[in-house]
Amino acid sequence: MQTQILSQRSIFSRLFSLAWPIIGLNVLAVLSLAIDTAMSGRLENKEVALSGLSFATQVIFLLMVAMIGLTVGTVAMIARSYGAGDIKRVNHVLKQSVMLTIILGVIVAIVGNIFARPILALLGASVDAQDHGLQYLRPLLTATVFNYLFILLAGIYRSVGNTRTPFQVSLVTNCVNVFLNYGLILGKMGMPAWGLQGAAIGTLTSQLIGTLFLVWLLRKGILPKITMTLRPEPIDRKMARTLIRVGTPAALDMIILNAAFLSIIGMLASLNEVAVAAHGIGLRIQALAFVPGMSVSQATGALVGQALGANNAKEARQVVQASLVLCFGIMSSLALLLILAAQPIVALFDIKAGTPLSNLSVMWIQLLGYGMPLIGISIAYIGMLRGAGRTDTSLKINFGATVLFQIPLSYILGFTFGLGVFGVWVAFPIAYVIRCIWGYLVYKQGSWAKEGAQV
Repeated sequence: MQTQILSQRSIFSRLFSLAWPIIGLNVLAVLSLAIDTAMSGRLENKEVALSGLSFATQVIFLLMVAMIGLTVGTVAMIARSYGAGDIKRVNHVLKQSVMLTIILGVIVAIVGNIFARPILALLGASVDAQDHGLQYLRPLLTATVFNYLFILLAGIYRSVGNTRTPFQVSLVTNCVNVFLNYGLILGKMGMPAWGLQGAAIGTLTSQLIGTLFLVWLLRKGILPKITMTLRPEPIDRKMARTLIRVGTPAALDMIILNAAFLSIIGMLASLNEVAVAAHGIGLRIQALAFVPGMSVSQATGALVGQALGANNAKEARQVVQASLVLCFGIMSSLALLLILAAQPIVALFDIKAGTPLSNLSVMWIQLLGYGMPLIGISIAYIGMLRGAGRTDTSLKINFGATVLFQIPLSYILGFTFGLGVFGVWVAFPIAYVIRCIWGYLVYKQGSWAKEGAQV
């Protein structure tokens, strides 16, 4: 019994040690967008600017779904191979995934720029909001490949247990981002005042620097025995199919989540365009609030994958148990902060208290807070399934909870029952009850540990 307790403590310690730099990395990534929003809130016509920025951010998330799928597939395969001690396969997956990421980044840059305005219009953005959103969107879309490579490389470092290096690199790049954004958005320190376009240029410059750092460190041998050559090689179709098989459900997961976000924005736009701006502010807070739980989930996926690669299903289950405790505790603590400090948080965006924008932002942040404990539990189960390669099961849970429950409930509460903006928003935290129950049943059934080992 004592040995089992010590083993569980050791796993909890490993999970926390792997997770905290991921938390820092993800906080910095989200903080980059939050800084863009906060500084853009000081522009003239800030409500239109913030609305355009909110719509543009949704487009970026929408176009990122394929990259998320590729990253999830890569991390699952590398973690499994690393746990099994197959370094040759680790290097092969690394090279193939980098090449696929470059191809994907170029495609998204071209297609995204062609269809950017029609997509914004489809989302319900006014002409003014479209014009402002495109100022931010086009530069970032053009340089998409650098953002995608940074996401992939950070995932690769994580999959073999090195989370500190991406975090340290991100510290440097975010300092660059803050400096450039302050100058280019508002025209400070002798720089031109380019508004939202300046925010995009500052962000993409920091992404480029971060990607170059991670590539350079990898080539210098920071990950023992893991190498990265810059010489192109033919695409391994079998490997690509495997990455697609594991990653596609994760990509579809993101499409469903984006569909939910877009449906919310569409409903809000028909009720009150100020609510769209409030939702954009809320999304920044939501992204920050989700970071600790999602970071633990990412660490969970890496450790579960390594354990199953070593054919140790018992350890994989212990990782999940530790993840549930850690995610629930962290997210419950954040829930109190969001509920009690919603008004001061909104004030950070230079929004005057008592205005419609402030009141709606506070409402959304507090509703989010009430759902945080359940969100933490659900996030832990997502990490379990992704680490096991069971992204198909995660997709089923997400589809059922989001498409069949949350979206219809938002419409029913918001329009049929006449609850308006509150009704549209409140369905989001309620849907996590379904996710938690379903995740628990999958964990107890146990096939994820057996079938996942075959990925």
